[in-house]
Amino acid sequence: MSTYDPSGPEPEGGGKPSFGKQPPQPGGGTPEGAPSDPYGTPPPAGPPPADGPGAYGGTYGGAPAGPPYGQNPYGGSPYDQPPPGYGPAGYGAPGGGPVPGMPPLGSWPNRILARLIDYLLVQAVALLLVLPFASLSDRSGSAGSFWLACGLYLVYEGVMLGRDGQTLGKKAMKIRVAMLVDGNSPTQSAAWTRAAVFILPAVLCCAVLWWLIDGLFGVFDKPYRQCIHDKAAKTVVVSTA
Repeated sequence: MSTYDPSGPEPEGGGKPSFGKQPPQPGGGTPEGAPSDPYGTPPPAGPPPADGPGAYGGTYGGAPAGPPYGQNPYGGSPYDQPPPGYGPAGYGAPGGGPVPGMPPLGSWPNRILARLIDYLLVQAVALLLVLPFASLSDRSGSAGSFWLACGLYLVYEGVMLGRDGQTLGKKAMKIRVAMLVDGNSPTQSAAWTRAAVFILPAVLCCAVLWWLIDGLFGVFDKPYRQCIHDKAAKTVVVSTA
């Protein structure tokens, strides 16, 4: 049963009670009795990320930030760099030593003159040894002198190169023989292999032809200018000047 009396006194302030919007409460917030926002008030928009679009990998509007121009995007790797010593005046470069820290390769004029000096020295010794026993005008005398000279040359070069990589001719022309792998003086096996490959085929057949083939092989060899006897011994000729 209703207790409302229309003849009773009006509510304070006059008129009927209002169910409209209530005035805001001091300090902000939701007016008392007003429904609250179930989703909350979105926060104010902040400044864009420091890196702008694409700051998070470029997923939304922008490519990911990459490394500086010219830098490898996958990082450094030993395979990204040229082999040690390659390049200008480096490993095997014309005019540069075969390995870093070594002098330049010996020039062909110096190599040829050094070989000629050694040959003449050894041939002179062979002639002195043969002359008392044979005449050079005789075929057997000249052949004996050549065979003796080849034998002497084999021993001479094997011993001299095994000591410091230089014969008398190479000392005069300021070149020396070195191991290709590290630039050191030839090992005993390398020294004797080099001498044998140069001499023995000439003794067996066609000395002049063999020496021509051996020398021309080195002319066209790149980048170490190795003759066949150098290839066999794994050596190279460098300058000492």
